[in-house]
Amino acid sequence: MHAAAFRALGLPHSYEALRTTVEQLPGVIAELRGGTYGGLNVTVPHKERVLALVDFVDDSARTTRAANTLVRTSDGRVRAYNTDAPALAEELRVLVRRTELARTRALVLGSGGAARAAGSALHTLGVREVIVRARTRNDFAAQPWKPSRESETSTQLVVQATSAGMLGADPGDAVAGVVAWDALPDDAVALDVIYAPPETPFLRAARNRGLRHANGLGMLARQGALALELWLGVQAPLDAMLAALALNN
Repeated sequence: MHAAAFRALGLPHSYEALRTTVEQLPGVIAELRGGTYGGLNVTVPHKERVLALVDFVDDSARTTRAANTLVRTSDGRVRAYNTDAPALAEELRVLVRRTELARTRALVLGSGGAARAAGSALHTLGVREVIVRARTRNDFAAQPWKPSRESETSTQLVVQATSAGMLGADPGDAVAGVVAWDALPDDAVALDVIYAPPETPFLRAARNRGLRHANGLGMLARQGALALELWLGVQAPLDAMLAALALNN
């Protein structure tokens, strides 16, 4: 995705994966400050932990209490952003007709960084009500981790915001099982933030129910485009990034 963007922009940059342990994380941030890297993306399990290691936390990361993009400023300091929330908001605008959003009741599955990003995105879109269902109930999660026919009857949007179903993570059958699919309205929409594999058990259940649904590929491209714009200060070639992802998935 980023390689395609750099080619489209005529830039010599590269984008590489850094397998980083908890112990190594401060050293990687120090290398960013020193200019070894032009910018960093952060993924699980470091999205929350990294906030304590940067110099500035943007409102996008403060609201979600998680960062996925680190930017090195001209004076060598590091600012943390969250591009997941605005990317998800834009993806939902595409998936859910704009006129439907104001009257939508949404259910978010999970309580981690992705779930908080989903909640932030939904509130930004003016969604009428956001309900959170999670394994551990806290100040963020309102419903226990089990299906609720009563709740699903009035739910128009379901966002799966855990890592369940992702390659290398927990199987996705359990998270698909905490939704009472047959109780959802026929015009409900389901979005899974997972993009690999392209179809998770959650999305398979949505398809079998006949619902509009999408995986996280579009969100992935949009958050990547926003990160690139923060790093380089230029408009990202979103179409080229989407095409690269489609080709490889």
